[in-house]
Amino acid sequence: MNSMLPSPRRHTGFTLIELMIVVAIIAILAAIALPSYHDYVVRTQVEECGILASGAKTAVAETLSNTGVLPASNTVAGLPAAADIVGKYISAVTVVNGDIVCTYSSTAPRRANALINNLTMTLHPTYSTTGGSVAWTCSATVPQKFLPTICRTGQN
Repeated sequence: MNSMLPSPRRHTGFTLIELMIVVAIIAILAAIALPSYHDYVVRTQVEECGILASGAKTAVAETLSNTGVLPASNTVAGLPAAADIVGKYISAVTVVNGDIVCTYSSTAPRRANALINNLTMTLHPTYSTTGGSVAWTCSATVPQKFLPTICRTGQN
């Protein structure tokens, strides 16, 4: 007796519902990742101040060590004019009574994110008479979530 049973079907690809599930999972992952990536990009732009201000920190500390007085300006600290100390995201690094102020700009040729345009990060020196060293604290008009860790936790 030879029965006529239908032959089993072969599965040759993904069904539409399986593809839709994969697309939905990718969309959820992207929705979570993009805001985090955006914050990361702005944080890296804010950190440019630490790089550009390093020379100014040395100049301020040296002036303070040699004269006992915080320099009032870039010129007194032996630095170029504020508008000459620039980066991709920073339009000026200014020394004001020992404080170092980094100003962010999105005006060409600067490319700072609009969230930090015209905002500042300021580094304040504190001189230790016992050790002769300078510690730096920071304050900023930049939102807290974009600040470098050292600015959120204490001094450098």
